[in-house]
Amino acid sequence: MNKRINQYLAKHQWQTRLALHVLLLSPFAYCVTAVLNGWWGGDPVQAIIHYFANSALNILLITLCLAPLSRRFKLPSLLAFRRLIGLYVFAYALLHLAAYLLIDLGLDWGLFWQETIKRPYIWLGMLGFVVLLAMSITSLKKLQQGLGRRWLQLHGFIYPIALLVVIHFWWSLKSGWLEPVIYLAIIGVLFFMRKVQIQRWLSSFAK
Repeated sequence: MNKRINQYLAKHQWQTRLALHVLLLSPFAYCVTAVLNGWWGGDPVQAIIHYFANSALNILLITLCLAPLSRRFKLPSLLAFRRLIGLYVFAYALLHLAAYLLIDLGLDWGLFWQETIKRPYIWLGMLGFVVLLAMSITSLKKLQQGLGRRWLQLHGFIYPIALLVVIHFWWSLKSGWLEPVIYLAIIGVLFFMRKVQIQRWLSSFAK
């Protein structure tokens, strides 16, 4: 069965990529539909910002699932789609930041600096975004080959970034803790499943 799935994914890569594009664009389509139909009220700004943030986090968790699923079910063909899904993490993180800067703050940079002083969790979000930007740029094969081991070290920062994003999310909430705790529990399980890879990544900085 696993062999057939691998063969199918390898043979029908473009169809699978097309299906992934449709699935990964569906949160954006839902957001547009919700705003146009007034499902998020007359002032949906905060809903848009948080929705894009949650979309980025959910897709990030999917990328962390790919390697464990690939090993567990012997489906190496899954890893061929990791870059595509990872780029959507950055895309939704970019939409989250753009919604905050453009819609909420109106590109008022003075107000932005006031907000960062008043709300330090914004620094965590910006740090995560910068790392995601670096990872997205270096996902190109030519840069990957040129960076060599440093490329692996850079992309290994997906582990601390996943934690930073959840802390950023938790810290930004005015009330409630259940949803961030669920995210932390999922990340904990995924980290346990990838403990060998994480240990290898950490030890690479000592060489």
